[in-house]
Amino acid sequence: MDLTASLVAVWRTLRSMCMALILLLIVSLAAVAGSLVPQVINSPGAVGSLYREHPLLARVYEVTGLFDVYGSWWFTLAYTLLLISLASCLGPRTRALVRALRHRPQPVRELEAMRHFSETTVAEEPDEALERARRVFRRRRYRVSRPDGEPGVAAEKGAAREAGSLLFHWSFFLLLVGVVFGKGFGFTGQATIVEGETFTEAHASYDVPPDEGRFFTEAMHRGFQVRLREFQVRYRPTGVPASFVSRVDIVEERVVVRRDEIRVNDPLIHDGVKLYQQGYGWAPVIRVRREGRLLSDGAVVFITDDPQDQRAPWRGVVKLPSLRPQVGVEFRLFPDPVAALAGRPMLMARDPFLAFTAYRGNLRLTRAQSVFSLDTTGLRRLDDGGIGVGQRVTLPGGVEIEFAGLREYTQLRVARDPGTGIVLLAAILLLAGLIPALFSSRRKVWVRAVPGDGGTRLQVAGFALQRAAAFEDEFDRLRRQLVGVGTVRESS
Repeated sequence: MDLTASLVAVWRTLRSMCMALILLLIVSLAAVAGSLVPQVINSPGAVGSLYREHPLLARVYEVTGLFDVYGSWWFTLAYTLLLISLASCLGPRTRALVRALRHRPQPVRELEAMRHFSETTVAEEPDEALERARRVFRRRRYRVSRPDGEPGVAAEKGAAREAGSLLFHWSFFLLLVGVVFGKGFGFTGQATIVEGETFTEAHASYDVPPDEGRFFTEAMHRGFQVRLREFQVRYRPTGVPASFVSRVDIVEERVVVRRDEIRVNDPLIHDGVKLYQQGYGWAPVIRVRREGRLLSDGAVVFITDDPQDQRAPWRGVVKLPSLRPQVGVEFRLFPDPVAALAGRPMLMARDPFLAFTAYRGNLRLTRAQSVFSLDTTGLRRLDDGGIGVGQRVTLPGGVEIEFAGLREYTQLRVARDPGTGIVLLAAILLLAGLIPALFSSRRKVWVRAVPGDGGTRLQVAGFALQRAAAFEDEFDRLRRQLVGVGTVRESS
């Protein structure tokens, strides 16, 4: 019996609006913590740095789950309890509103006790006065009821306020569900595609492992392909990019199903996946041979430290782990050497030139390292020099490098958020519910007509649940339409 009473007490606490607000505060504070503390899913490098620089603080974050806030047991519990609390609060209110809308306004006995009361004598018969009152209420869009056997009319207005308030809170509930659904079953990744090449929308094809939701599985990837036909960029005279566009083919089962363009702030949407234009760069085609054996062949993605500064060279690396000893080559690309020498932005590829520095030794490829840089610790410089498009150079040891051509690449942010539609709908409904909740009020008015000396004694009474000051003017206008200017008494 004590257990049952405890459970009932817990349920009553959980279904209170106060508890819902407390849980919402906890979730909000957790979101702030998730923004301030590096998360292991998004920033594993930052988490590792924190362990090295502040091991005690990192240990505290680990124990409390702050390195993975949105996957921690306490955040999941708080979020779940928040949804349960909101649903348990809104359910009874919704049922009460439905019951109220299904029932007609009810008469009351003691009109004199109302906050607003007016009494006068009119020349009409009681039925005529009540019928005129009913028409007045109808014109003002009141819900009207005249029960049989009752000498009066009951009217009420403002159910839209409660309906709007409920819609606002249900929309917030839907918003929370949409966020969980979108983040749990969505993903975000980055894809780099060289002109003429194809990217497959699959986990293994991304530059780095994509950020996938808790409930996301490999089978949820769409598997379509994106082929980059052409990339085009336009620059301002200062060298700052004015616009850039990727012209792509979407391929499914080896068939091109659509041709489209991806621009900044104008993503391509296919099968629920959005492809955003994020970056771009150069990709020299480099072939490496030794004694006629092809060691490396293909477009190598180059990066720059400042994409906005077109004066800076682009850099890339080719690593040859199959050689003994191993060889690594650092490259610097000058798309327009003449412009580079003059200190002007390199806006177009005019006689592109590759400067290189080759190293020999253990590349230590068993360790995690960037594909865009070469760890030269312990390596011995083998050779350096430069090479133009279509030229070859032979390093000591017989390694031949050929600069076969120059292409451009595009960098796309690929994202899927199945909760977007839910969140959008929730936002629209939230605003739709907010307007009547803020600008309307519940008010009730009663009219009673009984025979009296010299005519019909007409009584009008009413009150407002909200915005009582504004209701005073409305009640006065109603009284004048119903009874005209007569003897008026208001009780307070």
